[in-house]
Amino acid sequence: MSFAIYPAFLFTVVLLITTTYFLLGGLPLLVLKHDVPLDASFIRGFFTVYYKAAFWAAVGACASFALWGRPAFAAGAAAFAWCATLLRRYLLPAMQQLGARIEANEGEAIQRFRRVHGAALLVNVAQLVVLVWGTLQLSKAV
Repeated sequence: MSFAIYPAFLFTVVLLITTTYFLLGGLPLLVLKHDVPLDASFIRGFFTVYYKAAFWAAVGACASFALWGRPAFAAGAAAFAWCATLLRRYLLPAMQQLGARIEANEGEAIQRFRRVHGAALLVNVAQLVVLVWGTLQLSKAV
């Protein structure tokens, strides 16, 4: 058995914990009225931390799975890192722009920000489902 199994499992657990934590932490933030710029800034910062943590955990998982000789799981982890990068690149600027529009008292901006926030959480749920499914598949493969 390869030593790479240990970091692969460690990074998989880190991805599961990070994704679950930020999902459970992001859901209550939906109750905020989002009518003040501080709300938008805080939520954007919350997702910034999540995307960075998810990216680095996924990169570690990708490298570990590759060293372990599990290319399908390495590709899955690489896809997770790619998804975190795309979301960080496109979702966070949209949140920043909408936060500025909230500050300018545009009523529609609050609704759009809530939709973007909700969409980010739905993607987070999908990621968690894929991670749990992948972990179950991994347990069968070992």
